[in-house]
Amino acid sequence: MNNYYELKISINPEMEDIVSDICFSNLACEGVVLAEETYKDLVMTATTEGTLRVFLTDINENPIEILQTERELLKSRGFTDEDLGSWEITIDEKENQDWSKKWKEKWTITHVTDNIAVVPSWLEYKPKDNEITITLDPGCAFGTGTHQTTQLCMKALEKYLKKGDVVADIGTGSGILAILAIKLGASSAYGCDNDETVIDVAMENRNVNGISEESCKFELNTADKLTQKYNFVCANILHNILFEIMGDLKNLMKDDAKLSLSGILNEKKDVVLEAINRENLKIIDTITQDQWISYVVSK
Repeated sequence: MNNYYELKISINPEMEDIVSDICFSNLACEGVVLAEETYKDLVMTATTEGTLRVFLTDINENPIEILQTERELLKSRGFTDEDLGSWEITIDEKENQDWSKKWKEKWTITHVTDNIAVVPSWLEYKPKDNEITITLDPGCAFGTGTHQTTQLCMKALEKYLKKGDVVADIGTGSGILAILAIKLGASSAYGCDNDETVIDVAMENRNVNGISEESCKFELNTADKLTQKYNFVCANILHNILFEIMGDLKNLMKDDAKLSLSGILNEKKDVVLEAINRENLKIIDTITQDQWISYVVSK
């Protein structure tokens, strides 16, 4: 068997999902895990940066150059060096003993709320009474339920989704939000993404969770091309993209619809607030977790 490659990137832990998504989209990536670095000097303290460990099947293209290009693209979209972390990168070739399992070692069950749990597919878990479980492979695509931005949308869905709602998930990634919507009682859910590599992942996650294609559809698409109206719209996307497409998201909303906006660092919230005000949307709830903030808005 061929060896594998372990790429380590020094990042701001808050950027974990974004950098992971870049790796899955641009590299021969089979899994990621974020490891916090610690230093011992009388007391143990955590660093402000973590190390994203990326497991690659090959490095035919130069991953360092690709990541440097993607980092500059993020900076052109408003992220600072402090937002991103240093992105110091190392690559090591590893013996292919159990590499396909290596990245799974630190994943465990994520309890998003008292009633929602995300369970890695290789673990067994007996849910509590009335607890909703979603089975996923963490690290398979953006939005695995382990990151704060995804959890904020999940909390909004749990709080505001009504039985029978028709739901859209813009930038669906792993499909987790559309899948949760169905499990919460939505009559149908539609997930789209502009990254074709995640659509098959979302479909597989739908199938693993026992949800039919008729009730939950995924496809390569963007908000500006959709014509249907929805009762609930989710958009867990970068703050600058939310700014650009807020009008398109509004156009997807029925008159009484709710729109959950996430993917927003606290220090970037003014960008999104400007777009909310520009489109005459009304904030009905603000949900926070660590350094992330999300808004639930209506017309």
